[in-house]
Amino acid sequence: MVAQGALSWSRRWAIAAVATLTMSVSYVDRQALAAIAPVVCAALAIREREYGVLQAAFSLAYLVGTPLSGMVLDKVGARRGLVIAVLLWSAIAGAHAMALSVAALFVLRLGLGLAESPSFPGAAQSVHRVLEPKERAMGFGVLFVGSSLGAAIAPPLATGLAAHFGWRASFVGVAMVGLLWVPLWWMVTAGAKAALDRDPSRDGAALREGAHYRDGAVVDEDPYASRSLLAHPAVWRAVVAVLFTSPLMALCFLWAAKILVLRAHVAPLSVGKYLWIPPVLFDLASIAFGALSSRRHRRGVVQSSPKALFAVAATLAVVGSIAIGRCTTPWTFVAAVSVAIAGGGAMFAMLTEDMLSRVSASRVSTASGITAASQSIAYVIANPLIGYARERTTDANITLVLGLLVIPGALVWLLTQAPKRVS
Repeated sequence: MVAQGALSWSRRWAIAAVATLTMSVSYVDRQALAAIAPVVCAALAIREREYGVLQAAFSLAYLVGTPLSGMVLDKVGARRGLVIAVLLWSAIAGAHAMALSVAALFVLRLGLGLAESPSFPGAAQSVHRVLEPKERAMGFGVLFVGSSLGAAIAPPLATGLAAHFGWRASFVGVAMVGLLWVPLWWMVTAGAKAALDRDPSRDGAALREGAHYRDGAVVDEDPYASRSLLAHPAVWRAVVAVLFTSPLMALCFLWAAKILVLRAHVAPLSVGKYLWIPPVLFDLASIAFGALSSRRHRRGVVQSSPKALFAVAATLAVVGSIAIGRCTTPWTFVAAVSVAIAGGGAMFAMLTEDMLSRVSASRVSTASGITAASQSIAYVIANPLIGYARERTTDANITLVLGLLVIPGALVWLLTQAPKRVS
């Protein structure tokens, strides 16, 4: 049996990196529809509000599945659970090619959301279990890179396949990505089953986490361990911040292709050459802010949350959002979306690491599932409303509202006192 402490630095980070690629695979599959939405909507006569409902369907299923899959993964571990999930959702993603109506796409989006629900809890659990506490802030920054990497790959891949083989073949092509991930994950985690599948709360030989911190302020027990996670201050403040920021992220990830075609007059199958850029900025911001947060830990600043960094990230999200609706050229639009999405990515990376460091180790996947579910709630509500609003008002009004909505969520996170770190 190999515990966390027995894994080398390179092995720990290799496992964490491949775990984050789970998010890449899931985002390639889920973002394919958004990337070729102008073409699919034209082919199947899908209106704006119907497109919003389709995106909400995925989020609704993800909302239901994520907390449940998080609890299951806390028991069985991520090594086996992620393999099963990736194979299942790849099959459903490919089946999108057979859709002949909005109703068929609706059912497939529900299935895809349910099948992909273990992706974030499983990846978060893997990062948390294999990395040492001082590495986790950076690790969660890399975790969010996984999602945005998939979001960056999806537009050029999906539009390229659609341009050469048709939009139906595009769904089949992106579904094949998951089949490449499965053997890679199985190989890199060979021999590390104990670190990935054990329940840390039952491992009596587990090392005292936090010993590397100079101020020795990390405690061993979570005072909220016996209560509902939703009552945990570290969890509910993260949930509030995610709920208020996610509608803006929904617009950036799921509606950008449609807005780019309408406002900047870009050809529908040419959006891929622009829309890979904002997710890259999401990556860079997640890594940069995660690294800055980890730097605070290495200097002995352990218990306090990175509030100054979080405020900077929230400001970027708000400023970028307000600018989006005022852009009329492809590159100014890309720049505005990039700023907004970078701010959101940095916020999510920091609040996730901060939250998970303050809950019991055995509840990491469940806590991750709750925040992922809160994002899904926001998507379920926001997407139909965005579609409805786009039929009646301007994008400038919509993005202004979404940008201002970030502010109360950020303030709640900044002003709430979280309990001490436990891991």
